[in-house]
Order: sequence, then C-alpha cells, then structure tokens
Amino acid sequence: MIDPKITTFIWAAKLNSFTKAAEMLNLTQPAVTQHIKQLEEHYKVKLFKRVGRQIYLTEEGELLFKYAKEIEANSLFIERTLKNKSALNKRYNVGTTLTIGEFVLPDMLGQYKRHHENIDVIVHVHNTDENLKRLSSGELDLSIVEGPFDKNRFKYKKMRDDELVLVVSPASSFASKGEVRLEDVAYGGKLILREKGSGTRMVFENKMSDIGLSLTDLKVYMEVGSIGAIKSLVQANLGYTVVSMEAVEKEVRDGSLVVLPIQGIKIMREFNFIYMDMSQNSFIQEFMEYIMNFGDIIK
Repeated sequence: MIDPKITTFIWAAKLNSFTKAAEMLNLTQPAVTQHIKQLEEHYKVKLFKRVGRQIYLTEEGELLFKYAKEIEANSLFIERTLKNKSALNKRYNVGTTLTIGEFVLPDMLGQYKRHHENIDVIVHVHNTDENLKRLSSGELDLSIVEGPFDKNRFKYKKMRDDELVLVVSPASSFASKGEVRLEDVAYGGKLILREKGSGTRMVFENKMSDIGLSLTDLKVYMEVGSIGAIKSLVQANLGYTVVSMEAVEKEVRDGSLVVLPIQGIKIMREFNFIYMDMSQNSFIQEFMEYIMNFGDIIK
C-alpha cells in the first residue's frame, strides 16, 4: 500500500494546487498541507515553490515526483499481482491502439478466452501516447502499440510488421492515377488523419521527415479519432487517408475503397508488445506467445 503522504504529494504536483488535491482526495486543505510539510521535514528539502496563487515543484520536488510515480505504478502492479495469485479467475489489463484493438486483436482474444476460461483480459483502447502513460502509471499490465516509443524506457517484443497505405474513394481524382507522390498526399489539401499522439499519425509524419518533407506545411483537411469514421468520409469522397492495410481489407475487397501506391515509398511500421521491467510475469510471456503464434494455434 502506498503511503498516503506520497499520494497527496502526487495529486498536489499533478494539479499544482493543495486545494484541488484536497478536493480530489476528500481531505481538508490543512491535512494536505500537513502531509507535504511532513515529507519536506523527512527529506529536509522544499518540494514546492509558490508563484502568485499557483504552486510549482522545486527541482527536489520534480525528482521526488518522478520516483513517487514509479512507487505508485509498482504499488498498483503488486496489488493486481497478489490478487491474481490467489484468485480462481484472474484479471489482466491490456492496452491497445485503435487499429490493433479494432481490427487485429478481437478474433485472437475470442480464441484466447476459449483456451483460458479462468483469465479475463480487459482491453483498453487508446492512442499510443495514452497507452504509454497508462503503462507507466501501472494501470496496464501490457500494451500493444503501433507507433514509435522510447525503447530505452520500456521492455518490448515485436509482434509483427504492418503497412500503412494511401486509401481513396473510387470516385476520387487520385483513383485514376497509377501512383502519387508523397508530396501530393501531404500538401494536396484533402488529407484526413488520426489525431496527434496516434501511432498512425506519428509514423506518417516520421516518413515525411525521413525523406525531407516539411511537417510545418502538412495540410490536414480533417483530424478524426475514429477509423470507422475516417473510412466513411473517404468512401463519400470527402478526402483521402493513410491507414493500416489491416483496417481496410474488407472495403478494398468490396471495391468501396481503393489502395493507391505512393511513388517510390512504402510506409512500414511495427506492432509491438510493451511492458514495464517488473511486469515479466507468466501471463505476459504466455499471452505474447499465444498472439504471435495465433495462426498456428487455430489450424
């Protein structure tokens, strides 16, 4: 169990306010002040400085905040691990990004549950940035992401490769071309993309940077957080998009969307399992192996 004074400190640091921290934790403001004072006396440092009505972390406060978040994450993970140790039905939290959660994982999870009736896998779908935050905070046991991440900060294992493709309506002026340049895609004015922080967006922008195209001049016609909504907009010829081939296979087969090659370029990325150092438990290793060998398992 995490020390209540550390919990108080974390919320005061997150909210830059003793008053808001007190409201969040259902404490009185004097109780919050006392918790912070006790920590400062224990460590013999000032943790906060006041500027006007706002409070901000000192350098020492920033350092404690970094370690306090790790303590909080470890506490959550230990709590779940101990509960699962003695539970007949075990429960694990797995984060995924939108493409993986909507188009890649569902069939695999269905089969996994049939083979592991006493294990509940709770899937949380968010963009890559949010997955990394939740993994770091201890809310997730494992995450599967499609975007870049700090490989020095997390443990990871490659799941498989994925290709991003340019998708247009059959009625689009692009559809009659044999291929288009990435410059025309990025600066043409009708590009529909996921929001910033999504793996698809990051990989596309990284490819632009790799070949020397300016991100400052990128013209995004619409930002949409739903892949289904993006596909509907493209089918209605309201724009074009760059998306995982996994997400449009059905529409490409039925002819409602067309994949158009980008001249001289393939946009490849990885799907990766990511987890924290201490998270190497039997579930994570077994679950990763199951997903990676899924094709062989169902034969």
